[in-house]
Amino acid sequence: MIDLEFLESLIRAIDESSLDSIEIERGGTRLRLAKTPDTFAAPASAAPVASAPVAAAPAPAAAPAAPAPSASSPEPAPAVASGTEITSPMVGTFYRAPTPDAPAYVEVGKKVSKGDTLCIIEAMKLMNELEAEISGTVTAILADNGEPVEFGQVLFRIEPD
Repeated sequence: MIDLEFLESLIRAIDESSLDSIEIERGGTRLRLAKTPDTFAAPASAAPVASAPVAAAPAPAAAPAAPAPSASSPEPAPAVASGTEITSPMVGTFYRAPTPDAPAYVEVGKKVSKGDTLCIIEAMKLMNELEAEISGTVTAILADNGEPVEFGQVLFRIEPD
C-alpha cells in the first residue's frame, strides 16, 4: 500500500520536474503518474489502477394509483431506466478514450465483458481505468468527455446478458 504522504511527495516531485510521467511498483501496488492525459496509453495486459463498484439498480417502487388521463391531454409514461448502473468511484475528470485522438472505449449498444475498460477517470493527475463489473450491453453513457464527475455519479448503464 502506498501512503498518502509518499503519494503527495511524488506528485510534487513530478510537478517540479521535467518528467511527464512515472510508473512505480511498491508493496504490490502499481502506480502511474502523468502530467498530461494524452500521454497515457496502458497496454491491454496492464492491471487497472482502480475499478468502480457496481450498484444494482433498485427495483421500481409501486406507484400510487393515478387518475385516468383525459382524452384531451394524453401524457406519456415516464421512461424507466433499466440495467445495472456503473458509478464513479471518485471525484475526477471523465475521459471516454485513452488519448484525445483515440476511439472511445465503449459506445451505446456495444457489448462488454466483465473486466473491459469503460473509461478513464483522472484524479490528482492519476489515470484510473474504470472496468465493467458485469458482462452486457451498454445502454447509456451519462457523462460527457472531459467533464468533471462526482463520487457515486452514474456514468454508465449496462443491461446484463
